[in-house]
Formats: sequence, C-alpha cells, structure tokens
Amino acid sequence: MELNVYQHYRKEEQAFIDQVYGWLQQVDNRFTPYLSGFLTPRQAMIVQQLVNGHEDVEVAFEGGYPSCERKRALIYPSYYQVETDDYQVSALELKFPSKFGEMTHGRILGTLISTGIDRERIGDIITDGENWHILVDKNMTEFLKQQVTKVANVGVRLQDIPLDQVLTSSETWETISLVASSLRLDTLIAKVYNFSRQRAKDSVNSGLVKVNFTPMVRSDVEVGVNDIVSVRHHGRFWIHAVEGLTKKDNYRLTVNVLNK
Repeated sequence: MELNVYQHYRKEEQAFIDQVYGWLQQVDNRFTPYLSGFLTPRQAMIVQQLVNGHEDVEVAFEGGYPSCERKRALIYPSYYQVETDDYQVSALELKFPSKFGEMTHGRILGTLISTGIDRERIGDIITDGENWHILVDKNMTEFLKQQVTKVANVGVRLQDIPLDQVLTSSETWETISLVASSLRLDTLIAKVYNFSRQRAKDSVNSGLVKVNFTPMVRSDVEVGVNDIVSVRHHGRFWIHAVEGLTKKDNYRLTVNVLNK
C-alpha cells in the first residue's frame, strides 16, 4: 500500500480503504473475484480509484438497474470474464394494501434492517409513487421474504421480480452550478437550499441531515465528491465535481439535486 494514500481521503475513510486493500489482496492471492456489498457512490469512487492503482486487477459495478445509487463492486483478475450472475443482485416487490397504509423509504429500510441483516446487503429502494421495489443481495431474498411481514402496522409480502422489470424511479435530478466558500456541510446545505447558515447548522444539530445515509451531528464536516447529503423534508444532493477555484478562492461546483 502506498504510505501516503490516506492523505487523499478523510480520516474516517481509512478503515474502508484498508478493507478495500484487503479485497485486492484476496483477489491477488486466490486468483478469484471478490464481490462487495452494496456501496454508496462515495465508496464506489474510492474502490475505483484504488483499483486503478493496482496492476492486473479490474472492477465493475452493478446495482440492479441503470440509474441506481447503491452498487456492488466486483473486483476481479483482468483475464476474468464477468457474468451478470456474478453480482448476485435480486429484486423484490413490496406487496401491500395501499388503501390501509402509506409506505416510505425510511419505514421500509428500517423494517429490513430490523431483521438483523447488514445495511450493505440492501441496495436501492425505489418507488414510482405507487409501487415499491427493493434491490437486495440474492442470498438474502428467501430470508427477507420469510421475515418481513409488516412495515409499521401494515401487513406486507415480498415477492420476487426479474431485474428487467424493476421500476423506473419517479425521482428527478437537476444538475446545477454553484460557488461556495467551503465544502463544509452547513455551507453546502445553505447554498443548495437557499438557507441561512444558521438554519443549515440547526438542521444538522436537530438530526435532520444524513451524509451517505449516516446521521450527522457536526455541521463542519467536509463533504466530498459523490457524498450523498440528505436533508429531511427537502431532498438529497451530491457533488458531481469540483471544477476549480474562483479568483477569491471559492469553490466552483457541479451539484446534482433531487427535485422534490
């Protein structure tokens, strides 16, 4: 491992970087592919960058449908021929009586996690506004079908569906350009949603903000490329690219924003 590799990433990402190097070593030693769990876009970017610096090893990503956020990484020797089945991604449809209950992403995810499985076993949860589809680790499908019978107080049933029948999400994203004085979490929230800086800080302090699906309690955390920031009641955004600095040393950013 390059001794200075950590300087390119945040301190809290060091454990994940070590984990990825372990995956690479496993591929080198065993001459067989390694399949990760579902990764956030930021994690996928880190995996791609680390694999790029490793000879004779390649990586491919799959999350079950073209515009997915969470994807599994398949790290493999360069001579290996990748097959679709290698990714071990399955799709489940959530069947429920819509007249008796309303589903939300948070309620569904919370129910899945409550079965005891790791978050990395669950990919995207998609809705078209009426129906709900869930991408999961193929090895978890039967377990989840047996365990998940209620979401909140609504009786539900999980049913297998082919990947080519997965919903097209009703979410729409807009790409915007903006200038920010820093990459601090509160600064970016204020810029994207036209908040005051104090309101952005209060949103973080009140537990309304997540970065890469993890609740944040510090407003001064620096946001990186491909970090997904979600603000309850307002939506999500992520930095697509840092385009450079202005003459006043502000950041010129391209940001993808989810339209609510």
